Amino acid sequence: MVRVLLLIMSVLLFAVQQVSAFEVIYPSDKKNVTTNDYAFFVGKAKSAECLTINGHSVPVASNGAFAHSVKLKEGENRIVLRTAYGIQVYKFYKSNVTEQPIPTENFSPVKAYVKNDNTPLRSTPVDAGLNRLSHLFEGTELVINGSKGSFYRVFLSDKTEAWIAKAHVTLTDDTFQPAEFMNMDSERFKNAMIQKISFNKKLPYTVEDGENEIIFRVYNSELGEESVYNINIPKPEKYSYSVNLEQGTYTFKVWRLPEDKNEITVVIDAGHGGSERGAIGCLGDEEKNINLKIAEYTAEYLKNKDINVVMTRECDADMSLNDRVNYARENKADIFVSIHLNSIADIPMNVHKNRGTSVYYFNNNAKQLAEAIEENVTHYAKTRDDEVRTASFAVIRPTDYIGVLVETAYMTNPFDSVLYRNDKWLKKAAKGISEGILDFIKK
Repeated sequence: MVRVLLLIMSVLLFAVQQVSAFEVIYPSDKKNVTTNDYAFFVGKAKSAECLTINGHSVPVASNGAFAHSVKLKEGENRIVLRTAYGIQVYKFYKSNVTEQPIPTENFSPVKAYVKNDNTPLRSTPVDAGLNRLSHLFEGTELVINGSKGSFYRVFLSDKTEAWIAKAHVTLTDDTFQPAEFMNMDSERFKNAMIQKISFNKKLPYTVEDGENEIIFRVYNSELGEESVYNINIPKPEKYSYSVNLEQGTYTFKVWRLPEDKNEITVVIDAGHGGSERGAIGCLGDEEKNINLKIAEYTAEYLKNKDINVVMTRECDADMSLNDRVNYARENKADIFVSIHLNSIADIPMNVHKNRGTSVYYFNNNAKQLAEAIEENVTHYAKTRDDEVRTASFAVIRPTDYIGVLVETAYMTNPFDSVLYRNDKWLKKAAKGISEGILDFIKK
């Protein structure tokens, strides 16, 4: 009798374990309201469970991870996750949000002043993307002659206009008075070229990073086309540059990456940290922890190659994007590498395509570094080549260091999860990042 009871209990326990093996990590709520086009699911199951979502068979990785997205229609959507051991039902209500086109309003020119340093001047009235022309200084005088949505249109010359967020400027009734040109000077050093130009007021400027030179343009906007001051500085193959303003003098500096690797400082940035967990993996892993492990291995590898390495964080700590940039500058970074794992946005999930390594850069001076890291990580870590791309991430926008952001694998891809949960793979990814940095320095 006792044996029979034990047998029954074992069967029941086995059945409970089978049911509990099917777990959805995301979304956490079974009722959701969204404006997204897709509902995205990640979780864990056993391959023997034959998981389907709304009738579509979902592949499960060897470690039980799965990911799948479902196209949503307007209104209520019922999504059924089913295995041989259980059913879970989720409801998504997709609200119908249609954006009306915003017209451009034209008006007579008025004067405005920039409120804060580092204010973006953009080529389009959109607060995102690769449309930054420069970063203006507090007190810069602008001529405003139109608006669109939350942006003002900035008149720079008869042929050039730009846009700036309304919240970043103060409109005034001041009388227009062209700036007075004071002086222009240049200095040449072994590893740097400096151009200086002075006015009696702060003016808008743009930066164009061309194929062979960097062009700084300062606009005395009240005078129109005749008052554009062009400063052309030839650029080395590996370079950084900066724009500073002090007592009316703009200083444009372009300098070469040191040829001696012992003179180069590399900042390794483990993405996220503390309360900012980053992406959550299919099995509940937190991106911030994996980023830190790869960053630690990368720093160790580079130090063994006699590279001066600084890490933005060495533990699970909160650190803002501005803190990371400022920390890099305080340590006089030549190269900045931010380490992350990827996740998909509001797009259909393709477990064969949305996987692997991608590297992002914003400034042209970082393209070669991005390509070198992409080539080496995919070689050493055996990940899919998910391409080198441009993106406007805050930590890689500065021009005074060469900055890239590495997405070593997809946090939300079930097959990539097999990789990033393996410590040997983390070391291979770190070696790929390190070798990419070393190749860039040596070439």
